[in-house]
Amino acid sequence: MKIESLILPNILQYLDEGIHVIDKEGKTIIYNEAMEQLEGIERKNIIGKQLLEIFPSLDEESSTLFTVMKTGRAIINRGQTYLNYKGEKISSVNTTIPIFYKEDLIGAVEIGRDVTKIKKLSEELLELRSELNNKSVDKVNVKSKQYTFDNIIGKTDNFKKAINIAKKASNSSSSVLIYGETGTGKELFAQSIHYSGSRKKYPFVAQNCAALPEQLLEGILFGTVKGGFTGAIDRPGLFEQANGGTLLLDEINSMGMTLQSKLLRVLQEGYIRRVGGLKDIPVDVKIIATTNESPKEAIENGRLRKDLYYRLNVIYVNIPTLRERIGDLNLLVEAFIRKYNRRLDKDVWMISRDVKQLFNNYNWPGNVRELENMIEGAMNFIATDEHVLQLEHFPDYIKDFNSVNKEIQKDIMNINKGESLNDTLSMIEKSIIKDELIKWNYNISATARGLNIKRQTLQHKLKKYEII
Repeated sequence: MKIESLILPNILQYLDEGIHVIDKEGKTIIYNEAMEQLEGIERKNIIGKQLLEIFPSLDEESSTLFTVMKTGRAIINRGQTYLNYKGEKISSVNTTIPIFYKEDLIGAVEIGRDVTKIKKLSEELLELRSELNNKSVDKVNVKSKQYTFDNIIGKTDNFKKAINIAKKASNSSSSVLIYGETGTGKELFAQSIHYSGSRKKYPFVAQNCAALPEQLLEGILFGTVKGGFTGAIDRPGLFEQANGGTLLLDEINSMGMTLQSKLLRVLQEGYIRRVGGLKDIPVDVKIIATTNESPKEAIENGRLRKDLYYRLNVIYVNIPTLRERIGDLNLLVEAFIRKYNRRLDKDVWMISRDVKQLFNNYNWPGNVRELENMIEGAMNFIATDEHVLQLEHFPDYIKDFNSVNKEIQKDIMNINKGESLNDTLSMIEKSIIKDELIKWNYNISATARGLNIKRQTLQHKLKKYEII
């Protein structure tokens, strides 16, 4: 007990989440530093005091701590917006749990995560989107970049197949699921589907599902009703704002499973219900969802509901990686050189033969986005009177990749034929692992996926072969 009494306070103080514990009389007995920062109250001013004395905007009905004390049931991941002791408006996502000693309820603990800034930015974005949708572009003098299929560069067969499928999707009201690694151009395809189709005169609204906690994302998507929960106001969500048009749900595999089930209901029934509301609101929205991992892996790993996948996967677009369409490399390089000649006021004509050879052998883990960033970076370094991008203009890691790749090939060629089979296989395995590590910029998780082995297995082999 003495050890626990020493360890527990230290653990609580260094947690990122706020911890607030009250006893059965509603008085605060534990209040850690993270909760101090979240609520703007010093611990000395709250310990031993009644909760409702410190938070005048709360009562026994709206306080999650008091609700749990009354019901004896936990509240998991509930959003809450309230005024703290200083009158400042704060938003948090809380999990509140009753504390029992034997059968007696003796208190409650609340674990809070500060989402005040995220919520404020999300609400501002919603309001801005609403204003832009309600006013013409000429009135607000704003015109965002709108991509169509004319902006997509590529002539390899597998890439043209993806484009042809996307073009057929543009005039369909059916849901679209786009799969592609990071940097392959998923949003470019999504915008092209919208702005080349029958809905192009209506809003195109995009939301990254990984950018917000599930509790905030639900309100952003479906809207909120005043009084539906503490701090809620009447506000339409993205479904209402995108009515008649297209809603892009980027990284759908990052959306929480509970929210995925609610999204499935909307797709099946064609109406939404604002958070805290009772009214069903019909919406006509085309859904385009994207994922940066294969749908099969996302389902197997519990990040995508199978029933939602079937509902989204009416039209499936698989964007090949740059490695799989290396024949488009020259076209892309030329396009990026033209783009950054205009933007940076340079007069670059081409890349050198050495750079071209290096590009053709490189694995491009960041795909087209990495290529564009690399060209932009090189063109910042080239002198105004130079016209050819040389190896010296590019980052060291891509040059290191070339030299290490040659060493790996050399190692395999120089395997002693007199070695035992186990030694020979170990040498080949080591070379393959080194090659894959470079391919994924030494990202252990990505390398393990590329090798189709567990992360722990890869770490064991890295230690065995003394690679890193």
